[in-house]
Parts: sequence; structure tokens; C-alpha cells
Amino acid sequence: MAQKKKVQSNTKPKLHPRNPHRKRYDFEKLIESCQELAPFVIKNDYGQESINFFDPEAVKMLNTALLKHFYELDFWEIPPQFLCPPIPGRADYIHHIADLLSASNDGKIPTGEQVKCLDIGVGANCVYPIIGNKSYGWKFVGSDIDPKSANAANKIIDSNPSLKDQIEIRFQKNKRNIFSGIIQKGEHFDLTICNPPFHASAEEAARGTNRKLKNLTDEKPTETVLNFGGKNNELWTKGGERQFIKNMIQESKDFAKSVKWFSTLVSKKANLNAIYDALQKVKAKEVKTIPMGQGQKISRIVAWTFSQQNTPNPPPKSKKKRNAKSPSTE
Repeated sequence: MAQKKKVQSNTKPKLHPRNPHRKRYDFEKLIESCQELAPFVIKNDYGQESINFFDPEAVKMLNTALLKHFYELDFWEIPPQFLCPPIPGRADYIHHIADLLSASNDGKIPTGEQVKCLDIGVGANCVYPIIGNKSYGWKFVGSDIDPKSANAANKIIDSNPSLKDQIEIRFQKNKRNIFSGIIQKGEHFDLTICNPPFHASAEEAARGTNRKLKNLTDEKPTETVLNFGGKNNELWTKGGERQFIKNMIQESKDFAKSVKWFSTLVSKKANLNAIYDALQKVKAKEVKTIPMGQGQKISRIVAWTFSQQNTPNPPPKSKKKRNAKSPSTE
């Protein structure tokens, strides 16, 4: 019996409707924006143009092309070994969180420099501020505990005239703090965003990387290859994603009057109950859980506020379970 020819969808329906990356990559146009991408383009099993996602250089060059083509950058570069995030997923966070802001703005997404956003853990790639500024004109502050990340992000800003005076990078001197030392006295943000390090150890991060690589191919990886990169502080922290977010929630109470909406990506569904418990303890007025999906990856944003935003949903209550199993990763 003849094998059926593999067919690959031309759209990514799980992405936000405004996400410009819902369609398959048009490599001809991407190469027009970034000639350096051309040597990395290959034919996949479906006979369509793609790249080798096992190759860190190919992934980085794809990101460069996407940022130049869709977000009109002149320059984007990150140091070796630093996190090279998938652009479509980062754009999804920005578009979903824009919808959140619109809910308390008569259904209209607020745009322009009057909207100020804080990116916790901006990283060397500076991707969230780039997408948020280019998509909606928001001004950004990005914080990071790694001076090399801060320097690399500043180099991206300085090399793109359109980003100057739109994005400011602040170095977090105290690694135990999240908002303290970053949000200045009298300063107000409409929004904070965060993609927290979600592993609890380097070993767990390596296992997670191997799972991700296995999803890209039927073959089992023979060694851990960080195709998206990532330094230790970008990939893991003591206590993992759950503890990091709980710390963030606790500290957010001290900045209740400085921020309209706090938010964070939550990769592991099993962490939600602990996060909801923490939000109840700090008496958040409203909590929103926003589902997101990209390919096989399922994730969500959790957002909270200490002021009434005229949105209908009350803070969710955690579900207590008997003989709860160990947390599992979605």
C-alpha cells in the first residue's frame, strides 16, 4: 500500500488572531530582509522550506530574519549560549496581554508612549520590548540580574534608532529582588510581564530541552543540545517556576499602587493552585488566567491587580486535592 504523502498545515490556529506569525514562514520574503538566512534554509519531510531546528545558528538566524522583516530592526544579535526565544510565542504573550488592557479601556487596546510596561528578566534578546513597542508603541523598561544580558540588550537598542528612548534597560543588583530596586519612587506602570525560569535545577532544564527536541523529530537526542540557548539564570532557579512566581506575587503587594496589572507566563499547569493560593493571601482584587498554545506546547498567562478594573471574573480559588501527585509538566 502506498504511503500517504505528509501534509503540513499552512497556519498555526492556536496563535492569537493578531499574531503575524500564524502563517507558515515565507522564507523568500525573510531572506529578502536577511540574506544571511539563505544558507540555513532546507526542505523538510513535507517538501516545504524550513530550517534545522537542532542547529542553534539556524534558529538564531531565523529569529534575526523575523525581527528584521516583521519588526523593522536594523540589528539584532545575542552573545553565544544566551536564550534565543521562539518569536511567535513571545508575540502571543504581547497580543493576549494587550487584550487584557483593552478590557478596562472600553474595549480598545491602549497604544502609544503613554502605556508603560516593565519586562522582568528582559534577557540579552530584548524580544518582548521590541515586539510590544513595534506592535503597539508602548514604552518599556527591561530588568535583568545578568550584566552581560543587560549590555547585550542595550547594544540592540543603541543599534536601532527606532528603539532609542522607547526601551530602557535597568540592572537588578540584588538577585533576591524582583520589583524592588527597579520600580522607582513615584513611577507607574500599566503592566509588568515576565517569562520566569521554569526549571528547578540544571538537570531538570536538560531533561526539558531533550523533551523539546524529541517533539521536533522522531529520533531520540543523543546529547543535550540547547538549540534555543539559555544561561543558568534564564532556564532555572531554586524552587523553579512555582517559587519564583510566588516570590513575585509576594513582592507585588508592595507595589500595588505602582502597577495596574502584574502578569507572568506559567508553563506548568500543576503550579496554578499554588499561584492562586499566593494571590489570595496578598488579597489581589482580580486575577485573570489567559490560555495560550503553540504547536504541542500549552501554556498560559496569569495576571493580577490590586485595583478594581471593571472586569467580571473574581480571583480563582485553588482546588484542594487529597493525595495530590507530584507536579507534572505540560
